[in-house]
Amino acid sequence: MKSMRKITLRSIFVTVTFLTALFTVIGCSKKEPTENNTVKIGISKIVQHVALDNVEQGIQDAINQAGITAEFDLQNANGDVNTATQIANKFKSEKVDIAVGIATPTAIALANTISDIPVVFATVTDPIGAGLVDTLDHGKNNVTGLSDAIPTAEHIKLFAKLANIKTLGYIYTSSEANSITGLNLVKVACEENGIQLITQSISKSSEVKQASEAIVNRVDGLYLTTDNTVFSALSALVQVFGKAKKPIFSGDVTGAMEGGCAFASGFNYYKAGFATGEMVVDILNGKKPADIPVKFLTDPSETDFLVDLDALANCDIEIPQEYIDEANYIFENGTLTEK
Repeated sequence: MKSMRKITLRSIFVTVTFLTALFTVIGCSKKEPTENNTVKIGISKIVQHVALDNVEQGIQDAINQAGITAEFDLQNANGDVNTATQIANKFKSEKVDIAVGIATPTAIALANTISDIPVVFATVTDPIGAGLVDTLDHGKNNVTGLSDAIPTAEHIKLFAKLANIKTLGYIYTSSEANSITGLNLVKVACEENGIQLITQSISKSSEVKQASEAIVNRVDGLYLTTDNTVFSALSALVQVFGKAKKPIFSGDVTGAMEGGCAFASGFNYYKAGFATGEMVVDILNGKKPADIPVKFLTDPSETDFLVDLDALANCDIEIPQEYIDEANYIFENGTLTEK
């Protein structure tokens, strides 16, 4: 399983590409450079939490390392879809050169609002289901980007094996398309593995603690997909399940690095941002969004596996040493160690 391989995490960056001319959207017709030869990149994220912050930083680093002089307009929708639309209108009126949407709601807002400049989405679980593209083989009109689809079935099978999960809890945001996609994948995985599924929906981050309290005594453990609203209140969730001595398996490693999730497996969000930034660079260099396939992170060097020995001890769970050896992050005695 790719996510279980031991890997060495070292930033590997592509050869620096220098920008020789500025281009714009669909037809990629040449755009006259500004007076100081600066491009304006609008970046909108649905909410602030460590994983999306890392995506945002990776995007900026990729563009800067390509030798492009860029002005970044960084916006946070604070979990509000209406705010995401307002940000999209701001980018449209200010005529940014490229608009980037981190997570599904902001990406949809940008794509629905902007048609005359490139829109690049980052970490969208199901871009076809979200209506951003019609196929993964190429973009749609002025839109393309990167998907953060995770191997949910493999995660749940492993969780059941290591933590003896018979009844699985799942908390999700009912208004997020990626969360509904995640729910459907979780349902299928539970059916395939004979696991009873108990779900609890939320609409905003302030409901995460209450949802955790409603579900914790009814399940053997909790599985988390890449739900941004849930992860923005992860500490409250971890507190509830930690007190009940119930394990958590996270599909987002970045969010689990401060402790509390027994296991976490998924791709590296900084590298996802960097890969998205490379797509932005390609568009600035003349590629049409409609010609660029949806990108996935599939290389083992782009994935992480975390084992939290403190959380396992709290839940009185012992796992074979081989899984500890395969992890590239170990959380123990309140400290995170990277192998």
